[in-house]
Amino acid sequence: MWNLEPLLLTEQDVRTLRTLRVDENGPGTILHDFEALLSYIRGHGLSVSKVNQVPSLTLLPQINALLARPIEVRLKRPVLKSYPQLEGLYLLLRATGLGQVGGTGSKPMLLVDPALYAAWSALNPTERYFNLLETWLLRGDPEIVGAGTGASSDPVRQFIDAAEMMRRAGDEGLQIEDNNEVAWFWNYSPGKMGIALLELFGLLRVVTRPPQEGEGWVVDRVYRTPLGMAALAVLHQGLFSDLGKVLHLMTATQDSLGALQPLLVPYVPEWQHNLAPPEWDFRPGRYTFKVSLGRGLWRRIAIDAQEPLDTLAGMILDAYDFDYDHLYEFTYRNRLGMEAHVQHPYMDEGPWAPEVRIGELPLAVGQSMTYLYDFGDEWTFEVKLEEIDPAAEEAGPAVVDEAGEAPEQYPDWDEEEW
Repeated sequence: MWNLEPLLLTEQDVRTLRTLRVDENGPGTILHDFEALLSYIRGHGLSVSKVNQVPSLTLLPQINALLARPIEVRLKRPVLKSYPQLEGLYLLLRATGLGQVGGTGSKPMLLVDPALYAAWSALNPTERYFNLLETWLLRGDPEIVGAGTGASSDPVRQFIDAAEMMRRAGDEGLQIEDNNEVAWFWNYSPGKMGIALLELFGLLRVVTRPPQEGEGWVVDRVYRTPLGMAALAVLHQGLFSDLGKVLHLMTATQDSLGALQPLLVPYVPEWQHNLAPPEWDFRPGRYTFKVSLGRGLWRRIAIDAQEPLDTLAGMILDAYDFDYDHLYEFTYRNRLGMEAHVQHPYMDEGPWAPEVRIGELPLAVGQSMTYLYDFGDEWTFEVKLEEIDPAAEEAGPAVVDEAGEAPEQYPDWDEEEW
């Protein structure tokens, strides 16, 4: 990762940045296309899947048609990653916090956060552009869009991959298609979503060819742009060449954007303000969770907002007559669409369950989290938030309803079966 040749900032790079003018028409189509996605969701809402919270497959062609440069897809059943531009835009929507999942557990919907949208609308085009660029580079974990192969699991690696692609492109461009080894490598790192985002930001020019039957977006050749080389040179010189600085950014909690602002504002003084997501408010009241362990086997638990997650963990074990001898972990998607974990108090890294209160969980009614108990036997409980009663008086945690017979935690194995 750190063998990248230095990207030197030239006088031409400085001129490119200082003469940069950003509006809906450029550079790239990022502002036009991001606004098109925002407008669609504000007008219709966006149905998303229950697990990965990605857009409904039936809506993808309709949203693709709203982009400045819709792509052609000739697949029988295209999914989100079949539309790399949409995949990248959706990642930015979630990672900025502008897109929040609501609705019900059976019909989750992605909605635009009204307070954050007001803050977004107050930014000038330059601020919007660089807020989105920083979001991708520092928050853009492909996990947000359920991406697997074809995307780096490290958001910061996006920079290294992009810079290496531009270096390899040289002045003649980089041929991708018709070379299986090269195509495989670049379609994995930075991946088609990474290439699409580079084009959306105007950092890369992409030449495509029409897809054949059974193909999606086909990248034939890529060319670096003056802005791409200038922006990456500044960022490499000021940040990404220093492992210590990068590790600090990767481990620090970034509540608001603007970490890259000091590097670029000497060349782009219009970048003055940044998005800062509203703080998540503690929600008082009595919470009701349906804790399931397979079809027809569940316990309904009521618990006060002030109680720690450790108490809920104990209630689940008691409800299923399990012992307390093993570690556990709660997992849910946070407001930026990334997986968040709350750990058993004996785990090495927090946050730890005794320190996180029920009322601090960023779950909408209808959403679920996972309670994994015993990392050996892996008992996996679905914990669905069914109701929050803000007017309820405080009471002790209780099992209020149940269905099905709890399984044996340690079944007796017949020695003849081994």
